[in-house]
Amino acid sequence: MQLAVITFVVVLGLVFGLYWVFVERLDSEEQNALLARIKQGAKKKALTGALLKEQERLSDVGALDTALRSAGVLVAPLQRTITQAGLKVTVSTVLLTSGCLAGLAYIGMASLLHLPLVGLGAAAFAAWLPIMYVRFKRNSRMNKFEEQFPEAIDLLARALRAGHALTTGLSMVAEEMREPAGPEFRELFDQQNFGMPLEAALKAFADRIPTIDARFFVTAVLTQREAGGNLSEVLDNLSSIIRDRFRVKRQVRVISAHGRITGWILSALPVSLGLFFAFTSPNTYKTFYTDPLGIKMIVFALVMQILGVMVIKRIVTIEY
Repeated sequence: MQLAVITFVVVLGLVFGLYWVFVERLDSEEQNALLARIKQGAKKKALTGALLKEQERLSDVGALDTALRSAGVLVAPLQRTITQAGLKVTVSTVLLTSGCLAGLAYIGMASLLHLPLVGLGAAAFAAWLPIMYVRFKRNSRMNKFEEQFPEAIDLLARALRAGHALTTGLSMVAEEMREPAGPEFRELFDQQNFGMPLEAALKAFADRIPTIDARFFVTAVLTQREAGGNLSEVLDNLSSIIRDRFRVKRQVRVISAHGRITGWILSALPVSLGLFFAFTSPNTYKTFYTDPLGIKMIVFALVMQILGVMVIKRIVTIEY
């Protein structure tokens, strides 16, 4: 027991030490350098920095940033998810947190239960927690954007009816709307204002916001610019359609709530019972990982559990 406590304290100190070295210390140095430049009154450099956007870093450590960029295909989805979630963290921070949590979970479960297989399962689950959190934040931000999007389109349509240009309307939406709609329209306006073609800026907007409503908006604007027409009327119709879709979406979630809750319970019940018996009857549970047949039964149960979760998710997911 003392060995487990000492191991936990050492690993915890190592985690906080690495976090301070690679994150907090670098952030403090950057803040001090920024304050020094502000005191010096380098107005020209400040203006240039405001107009130019640096390439998004994957890590604050140069060597690690280079290594992650060389594996761009593997880390690109995670980087895109972090950007869509609006989090101010790097890919390396998420990966380092996943690795530390996995190590702590394995050491804790292996020391307490003396079950290596349970420790591996706990390590895999703990390593997935930071990624699950990032995805949760991304989904929450996208859902909030969907709620604000009809209001933003209405504001843009009113600006067009008042005689303003499309770019001026985008600037007004960026100033009036809250997070996350306001910053997204601000980036759209800044991109085209600093020289990017409007078509490319709109396509980049659709890539940042992976929702069908954003694609509808981009398609409507690009079609109007090529074929002509009353863009304000098109935007009013689009806003109405988005509100109707959002209303249907909420109705679907209400109707499918019972099935989703049942799916969560059925998915969590076997794992919860397994952990309960592992804690309460470790000697009885020991047979599963000491006997070859028991190991096969555990592997088969895990495979069937994963298949069951996938089937339940497929059933309760309703396209609308």
